[in-house]
Amino acid sequence: MSNLQDGFGRRIDYLRLSVTDRCDFRCVYCMAENMTFLPRSETLSLEELYRLARLFVGQGVKKIRLTGGEPLVRQGIVDLCQRIAALPGLRELTLTSNGSQLRKLAAPLARVGVSRVNISLDSLQPERFRALTRTGDLLQVLDGIEAARDAGFARIRLNTVVMRGRNLDEVPALVDYALERGLDISFIEEMPLGEVGRSRGESYCSSDEVRALIASHHRLLDSTEHSGGPARYVRPTAYPNSRIGFISPHSHNFCASCNRVRLTVEGKLLLCLGHDNALDLRALLRRFPDDDQPLLDALHASLQHKPQQHRFNLDASVQVLRFMNASGG
Repeated sequence: MSNLQDGFGRRIDYLRLSVTDRCDFRCVYCMAENMTFLPRSETLSLEELYRLARLFVGQGVKKIRLTGGEPLVRQGIVDLCQRIAALPGLRELTLTSNGSQLRKLAAPLARVGVSRVNISLDSLQPERFRALTRTGDLLQVLDGIEAARDAGFARIRLNTVVMRGRNLDEVPALVDYALERGLDISFIEEMPLGEVGRSRGESYCSSDEVRALIASHHRLLDSTEHSGGPARYVRPTAYPNSRIGFISPHSHNFCASCNRVRLTVEGKLLLCLGHDNALDLRALLRRFPDDDQPLLDALHASLQHKPQQHRFNLDASVQVLRFMNASGG
């Protein structure tokens, strides 16, 4: 059982650990077109990332997901994965990627102990994919998905951020693409993080609407299973090996069962995605290079201030100024 508990009695056993704020895409829901990234001196070193992973696992964290930005553009990522995967007590090391680097890295990642990967895929139309990612090459990502399938991960899940007027019409095609390949797929309601130059409410599409659209093509059975995160799953009866998930920060708030914290690559522990309160672990790491106790004391104290829930409001202006790439994927 995790030793980490917040002020509402929720056990924290899942860490989302960002290894970089940089990315080779500029997805329209994640960041602005012209981004300024952190100076190297302000980001955690690989050794600091490993030290924090070790510290959290020592406190009972069972699952770590490496995120970014795009984690696979970070030099040394495979070696870092190997070290983290070997930590005693860690049940699962997973990773979220945009897929662009998976052709060369999927097999090495699987070999060193990454058990599952989530791959972003918001369109199957090359021109639309380029418009949504601003720089992405759909064929490169699809090739990366095939490389991941060949690598032998325990599960692969595609993630799609659904936006009205941009890709809602592709939901059935994306589901079929996943099911035909034995993959899971989750549909995510867009989160209001960072000023991206448009109103989020204009493109918002609820998970219930997405599910109804899928149900017009596939018979769905509710499932009680979960992957350790916020997704709610259904299984299509004709494809029992695949799951369709819904991550619904607006329409089906999942805060009551929150078991997660996020650590940005600059060392800020985000207690809630929808709030700006954070603990600066980088300063403590560098002030106490050989003593974990001050970090542990600060961590346990900060968890008492983890908010009970986020309060995303689609009709309001941007509530959290940091972009998604700076929040940990």
